[in-house]
Amino acid sequence: MITAKSNEAINALLLERITAGDFPSAVYLVAEKGEVVFADALGLSVRVPEKSLATIETIYDLASLTKPLITGLLSAILLERDVFKLDDAVGLYLPEFEKEGKGSLTFRHLLTHTSGFPAWRPFYLLTDDRRKILEKIANEKLETKPSTSVKYSDLNFITLGFALERMTGLKLDVLAQREIFDPLKLQNTFFNPPSSLKNKIAASEIGNAHEKKTCEDEGFDASCYAWREDVIWGEVHDGNAHFMRGVSGHAGLFSNAEETLKIALQFLPEHTQLLKKETCELFRQNMTEGLEEHRSFSWQLASTKDSTASTELSPDSFGHLGFTGTSVWIDARRDRVFILLTNRTHDHALPLVLINSTRRKFHSIASIELNQKHK
Repeated sequence: MITAKSNEAINALLLERITAGDFPSAVYLVAEKGEVVFADALGLSVRVPEKSLATIETIYDLASLTKPLITGLLSAILLERDVFKLDDAVGLYLPEFEKEGKGSLTFRHLLTHTSGFPAWRPFYLLTDDRRKILEKIANEKLETKPSTSVKYSDLNFITLGFALERMTGLKLDVLAQREIFDPLKLQNTFFNPPSSLKNKIAASEIGNAHEKKTCEDEGFDASCYAWREDVIWGEVHDGNAHFMRGVSGHAGLFSNAEETLKIALQFLPEHTQLLKKETCELFRQNMTEGLEEHRSFSWQLASTKDSTASTELSPDSFGHLGFTGTSVWIDARRDRVFILLTNRTHDHALPLVLINSTRRKFHSIASIELNQKHK
């Protein structure tokens, strides 16, 4: 268990944004050379239906951090074991894609978001059977030719989740438990957290108001769906992941700052327990040179225009965001990890606040403060 190691400048930034109403709580952790340098918890992890203070141990819905921390890491582990190759056709493991004329799609396309799939679809409105989601994805029309454009898409990592299950014969949460959670001795990291831990978890939105509006704005008939109406607290916020019973390759992971760090360290050659050192180079490698974003193996690179890394991080730093208000950035060159967990969707009327500027300031301030410690 880590103890609070407050940084005055970081606290001032986050308290200002809590007071402004951007998010009710924030937990941050900044590590260097595998050791926690700064960490603290601010605000209320739950405001309704009751009030609860955030602590360093508060568990957050990490949302799309599931993509690199679970699906990306599991993919790297299986890649090392030669279970598949990066440029293998996805159809080798998911025959549905061969039938629908997507035989040229590879695992590289999915991991770098260069498949051409649309960004999102509300599968809970398109089928009443979660087992048919893969078929729905296979039937989706590609918006661009593979390899020609970067378009961030949940469909890529939902597909990867299914592929990992087909390769191993294990459900994704079971596979994650065996390959990640158990080896790292994680006690507060899981899909579908037990109800007994609810009071340790930060609350999310009341119902899925944002997602419902997105469905309506994109022309989907959302009127007959049984939308959640209570505060989403202790169960996954993302609608598709909820429909998939809390387990998906794109969302569903819950964790706290300390255990998020333990997973993040697996991507650094100096600290990884789960990968070979040379595999860690894949996370810094720009696999989408000349395209809209610089993407590596399941991560965005800091050299991407308008990334949330800030200019203080090395250009080959890699990171990811979660819709609920979470983020992880890793500066491998300097052996640093930056974790910011907020619950920006909780107790907030639409529209939700875009917190990318806060993320950049957090990374900038934290980097400058680390540099000061070395003077």
